[in-house]
Order: sequence, then C-alpha cells, then structure tokens
Amino acid sequence: MQDEVKSGLVVPAADQAPLRHGVPHALQAMQAIVLRELMKFARQYGRLVSALVRPVLWLAVFAAGFRNVFGVAIVAPYDTYIPYDVYIAPGLVGMVLLFNGMQSSLAMVYDREMGLMRLLLTAPLPRPWILLSKLTATAVLSLLQAAAFVIVAALLGTTLPLLGAHTPTVLLAAVASALMLGALGLMLSVHIKQLENFAGTMNFVIFPMYFLSTALYPLWKLEESGAQWVYLVARLNPFTHAVEWMRFAMYGKDPGIAPWVVLGTLVACFAIACWGYDPQRGFGALTKRGGGT
Repeated sequence: MQDEVKSGLVVPAADQAPLRHGVPHALQAMQAIVLRELMKFARQYGRLVSALVRPVLWLAVFAAGFRNVFGVAIVAPYDTYIPYDVYIAPGLVGMVLLFNGMQSSLAMVYDREMGLMRLLLTAPLPRPWILLSKLTATAVLSLLQAAAFVIVAALLGTTLPLLGAHTPTVLLAAVASALMLGALGLMLSVHIKQLENFAGTMNFVIFPMYFLSTALYPLWKLEESGAQWVYLVARLNPFTHAVEWMRFAMYGKDPGIAPWVVLGTLVACFAIACWGYDPQRGFGALTKRGGGT
C-alpha cells in the first residue's frame, strides 16, 4: 500500500479513507470529540462542584447581604424594581460560561503537551473543523454547567423568566455567549506555551472581564458614580454584551448591538485561533521546538 505525504506528515493509505467520506465523517469526528469531553467531565465529579461554588457563593452570600442596599432602578429590560439577586443572576450565568471557556484553554495546553491534541491536529480533517469540534465540546459543557447553576439558583429562591415564549431567544444568547467565551479561551491557548503560565494569563483575563462588566452592577450606576473609565471599559468589554444579551432575552427586550458584538468577537477569536494553530505558526512552531519545553 502507498503512503501519501500531507502537511509534512506521512499518512498511510488505510488512513486516507475518511477523507473520501466528506460531511458524514466530519460530523462523526465532531461527535467523538464532544462525547470524549462529556465522558471526561462525567468522571471529574469535583469539576461541577467547583464550577458552581463561585456563582452560588455570590448568589447566596453577596447578593443576600446587599439585597436591600443596592437599589436597581426601573431601567430596561425591567418593568419594575427587582431584588439584587435577580439582577446579578444573568451575570453569574455568564461567570459559569466564562470560567469554563477559560478552563478549556488550560485543557488545550495540557492536551498539547501530553500529545493528545497533537494526534487530533494530524487527523485527516481540516484543522479549523477540529478546532470547531473542540469549541463545540467546550460550549456544551459550559451550557450544562450553566443549567445546573440555574437549577441551584431556583432552589435558593431566585427565579428567572427562562421558560416561556422567550426561551428560544434565551437559548440563542446563551449558546452564542458560550461559543464566544470558548473561542476566546481557544485563542489564548495559542499563546500559552506551558501550564505554568496559565495562572498569570487567567488573572489578566478572567477577573478584568468579569469585574469590568455589567455582571454585578448596571452601566448607569458606574456612570452615575463618576467611574468614567470603568464605564467606558465596561461598554467595550465583550463579556458585558454577552451578559446583556442574555439579560434582555429573558424579558423579551431588544438587546441592541449586544448580539453583533458577541458574534463578531466569536468569529474574530476563532479566526485568530485557527491562524495560530496553523502548522507554520502556533502549534506547528511549537512542535518544531519539541513541545514548547
């Protein structure tokens, strides 16, 4: 049997058969990657607990302590005064999506160093499709964790208008936000060469994105308090638009430019990630250096 050289790698003829199957083979590959991530997540019992601890603490402790201190005025998308826990609930859902999206970049660095991602990236499939499959798996896990948090929040007495006529728009906003934050993590994984650099990178990404957004306080409150630079940064923060899209979708109101910012950031981050994982650049250069060591 003859071998064929593709992208500098020798691919046995027996392994070239999937190339002829087209879309069915590509979908099967995506299904395999997603199922692998789900099975790995199912074995990591502490991962779900750790993902829920942060938002539940904010909801059960922080929101309870400031319930009657922070007044949320009657502004869109609300038609009446609301308690503080109801306001921050969409932001806490965004927190779950944000942390899991960033954690996916750690998983990419680990898989790349241990060799599994290297094997996936040499599969007879377009590299962007493999990255899209990885991104899809990340988004699915993020949404499952967000759903678990919503259930816990309901048990704690925080009710959100998730079921009803607006459910499709809420799901669309949540899916797009999960994909955007996952794509951001995927893009960061291109530049994180070793696991030791992950903690520092995350501190400069997660916390600024979360605290410089509308997850905990409305934009008008920032402007009213005189924190002009915080207000401006929060308006430019794509995480702000992800939270606002979900918040407005819950009440069936127009989210403005939020969907376009989220979708634009998703496309840009994913395109940069694909460029970085090109064999001649990010991952290929890393392979030439012997795995970044």
